[in-house]
Amino acid sequence: MQSISDYMAERHRECDELFALAEEAVAIDDWDSGAKRFAGFHRGMEAHFVQEEGTLFPAFEEATGMTMGPTYVMKNEHRNMREVFDEMKQAVEAKDADRYLGLSETLLVLMQQHNLKEDQVLYPMMDQALAASAAQLIAQLELAREPKAVACQCAGR
Repeated sequence: MQSISDYMAERHRECDELFALAEEAVAIDDWDSGAKRFAGFHRGMEAHFVQEEGTLFPAFEEATGMTMGPTYVMKNEHRNMREVFDEMKQAVEAKDADRYLGLSETLLVLMQQHNLKEDQVLYPMMDQALAASAAQLIAQLELAREPKAVACQCAGR
């Protein structure tokens, strides 16, 4: 059986790949591809956040009673990243590569720090607290997942 940690770490890798593809396109001023790839990345991240905020975090909070702990911190970080997504979208619409790439650096740092906390602290806590319902939760997560074919198509594959 796949663990929550393994499942969610794979989602992080998928989003990271889409992020890198969007950045590559913008860096060479390929705005058609850059816009599509950014849109795919943005959709993928939002789907990932929905998986966490709509399924995992509530299950963890219910199982542990911790509502002001790690999930609270992660939700705040999601809000911060969403603000950067909005600014990046504006940069794409304006075809402002310097602005986009600067925001991309900011977002990369935010995502790296965020993912490290989830991968090394929160998800292992979830593996323990939610062990009995992990298979059911992963099945629910799949329902909220950005369809891979759509995400890959937007990434130019």
